[in-house]
Amino acid sequence: MDCIVIKGGKKLKGNVTVSGSKNASLPIMVATLLADGIHIIKNIPMLRDITTLMKLLDHLGAKIDYVDDMRIKINDINTFEAPYELVRTMRASFLVIGPLVARFGKARVSLPGGCAIGVRPVDIHIKGLEAMGVKVEIDQGYVTAYCDELKGAHISLDMPTVGGTENIMMTACLAKGTTIIENAAREPEIVDLAAALITMGAKISGQGTDTIIIEGVEKLNPLNYTVMPDRIEAGTFMVAAGITGGDIKMKNCPVKFMGAIIDKLRETGLEIEENNGLVHVTCKDTIKKVEITTNPYPGFPTDMQAQIMAMLSIADGTSIMRETIFENRFIHVAELDRLGASIKVEHDTAIISGVKKLTGATVMATDLRASASLILSGLVAEGETTVLRVYHLDRGYDSLEDKLKLLGADIYRTKESII
Repeated sequence: MDCIVIKGGKKLKGNVTVSGSKNASLPIMVATLLADGIHIIKNIPMLRDITTLMKLLDHLGAKIDYVDDMRIKINDINTFEAPYELVRTMRASFLVIGPLVARFGKARVSLPGGCAIGVRPVDIHIKGLEAMGVKVEIDQGYVTAYCDELKGAHISLDMPTVGGTENIMMTACLAKGTTIIENAAREPEIVDLAAALITMGAKISGQGTDTIIIEGVEKLNPLNYTVMPDRIEAGTFMVAAGITGGDIKMKNCPVKFMGAIIDKLRETGLEIEENNGLVHVTCKDTIKKVEITTNPYPGFPTDMQAQIMAMLSIADGTSIMRETIFENRFIHVAELDRLGASIKVEHDTAIISGVKKLTGATVMATDLRASASLILSGLVAEGETTVLRVYHLDRGYDSLEDKLKLLGADIYRTKESII
């Protein structure tokens, strides 16, 4: 397996371009199942999760060409089963169940996997489908769904889940009548998916609010769409500037969707300014302590919690981080402590006592965002840091170490040594 080695102490400086959003790309790729023809999707990042979904779509019968833009030809869908071996590593794979049922009246999808950050049940997806007339059975780890006639429904979600909102919204596009989703998730990636579906001929309103209305249509057309930039990658580079005392300018940065992230980073002392399409991030002073609680959008995203915790580990004073989304999302704390951080976890709260310095060590990535937090810590740690199991990182960051190297980081990828 690959690992990443970092020699800390370099202040990052230069320009970087933010890649397309992973969390927007995946559902938009799935949405191609809703219409025959050649779909063109631009600005898709080169990630392990993307290639996993490409394999699943290929298994279903799609033909995919991915050079600069991604072209997905949907004409010969010949199976309606998403097997365990293609779903187990990525939760977003479960999104195929709604479009398959909407187009073909049937689907059989394995219960999903992904990062070990907490329980993320699919019951909200299933309840939404059942409300539209889909019959659902769960047996031996598979969800089987079938429907003779898909009907619009009034659906109130138990919680504003992103995946559940996306699955129901895609399915409802081809249902008869109007579907109303209340307590819908408001994330920018849902707005991006809605925009892509609208280019296909869907009738959707209210995206970005907690009530989304979908008027079903008989048929959708192929899409031609450019995916939004990745706000979590952008936030990660902002933290990289802060933790190294650097000076970074970012192109293609979705600042309008990053209000909670930028507000908290400014509170820590970072200077963040937008000018002529570039976002300029500098840190000229000691990192200040903050208190943060993760919340669904527009609150502070759980996907940025680990990265900013790495920076707060060298802040002046004691910071408080409360995690309200996933119950196991502090599993990276033990690895940060191996680098010299002083973090105590009490239930859903991490108490981060800032230290003078971090020291390089060998650490192990436990999930996608934890991987980024360890690399960020390595950028400032004295000596050499080796991050193992970076296949987690490759699920969600497009060539992160290469971009950091262009900013002046002493970082490289190699193979783990076997003792």
